[in-house]
Amino acid sequence: MSLTGTPFLFTAIAVFALALVLPLALWSRVRGPAPVRSAARLLMLLFAQGTAITLVFVLVNNANSLYDNWADLLGTGDHVQRAADLGKDGTGGISLKDLPRVRQTFTQADGPRMHQAGGVRVTQLKGRVSGVNAEVYVWLPPQYHEAAYRHRKFPVVELLPGYPGSAKAWFGSLKVHKQLLPMMRDGEVAPFILVAPRTTLLARVDTGCANVPGTVNADSWLSIDVPRMVTDNFRAEAAPDGWATAGYSAGAHCATKLAVAHPDRYRAAVSLSGYNDPIGERKSLAARSPDLRRQNNPYLLLRGYRTPPRLALYLSGESGDGYQAGAALQQIARPPTTVDVMLLPRSAGGHDMGLWRPQIPEVFRWLTQQIGGSAAKGAAGTTGSTESTSTTGFTSTTRFTRTTGLARTTGSAGSLPQ
Repeated sequence: MSLTGTPFLFTAIAVFALALVLPLALWSRVRGPAPVRSAARLLMLLFAQGTAITLVFVLVNNANSLYDNWADLLGTGDHVQRAADLGKDGTGGISLKDLPRVRQTFTQADGPRMHQAGGVRVTQLKGRVSGVNAEVYVWLPPQYHEAAYRHRKFPVVELLPGYPGSAKAWFGSLKVHKQLLPMMRDGEVAPFILVAPRTTLLARVDTGCANVPGTVNADSWLSIDVPRMVTDNFRAEAAPDGWATAGYSAGAHCATKLAVAHPDRYRAAVSLSGYNDPIGERKSLAARSPDLRRQNNPYLLLRGYRTPPRLALYLSGESGDGYQAGAALQQIARPPTTVDVMLLPRSAGGHDMGLWRPQIPEVFRWLTQQIGGSAAKGAAGTTGSTESTSTTGFTSTTRFTRTTGLARTTGSAGSLPQ
């Protein structure tokens, strides 16, 4: 029985209801010596408490997409076949253009909301470079199958969950496809292909989206194998101009790090409540040594460029939870790198889906300007007009969005911690 499936949820509810009824029905009917009666009543109470805890866990897990399956929960899943030393660029000296095309079979994905908004597809991908074997979820925009777009390629956003977190979370808990479907039909945002690869590749540890020889090549999995598979199987725009990353929490750190480390593979990145130093997630492999922390810190990577990369970053968070990390990047950014930072008020919510879900429309409007311009114009030409706001440049400004009431700053952030 699936951990996130409806049958397991209904089973948990039924067992909890039974656990409540048992003490009411049998408490005074228990027979035998006093120790036996006491033990039986104690077991009924423990059973009721256990089923209550189980039901709460199932509800919280379904709401936040923390664990995708039993292997993730029990820590028995391992999706790494090999982890060779692939060098600084993560290719291991392999000429990527000479690799044969990757042809994948996709099926309808199961789980909460995976059948909505046209449905989410899933495939099992064996990474030829990374040595990772894991699932990848893909959602296609409504224009993808329209005759007017049959010769058009589409921009891609790679979606990364937090830790622990399921690759389904963006579709299940954040409802990204359900929110964007009407916006894409109206031409308000570009018709993006959304790609959500598995990021939990080892049991009980966050990979930090890093390459750690002998352990895992998560960076190469996300930035080489997955994009290569997508461009081989769908009408996706080429990297870097047509590609972006987006993530929340630990996935936000990964999104920023991947884009800053590989401006030849991504043009933009979105970070929701992220951090720069991998130590922000203490279970991260990238936090296990000073060298790994330096190699996977987007602040240090960006500061180390002699020639600033052509890259756009959007970072949002509350004070103490994402905002300072974004402001630090903004402070050192030099054109053509642009950094937008959104300060969220404490009243907006905590470090959870309730905070990130309402930001999706604004985030994808921003992404439309960065990598979806031509696609958005095509959509506007057939379905409606586009909506845009200026988010680039380094003149210090502050504005408030009508839908969220959040303050945005672009430009110098002053002296703020990394």
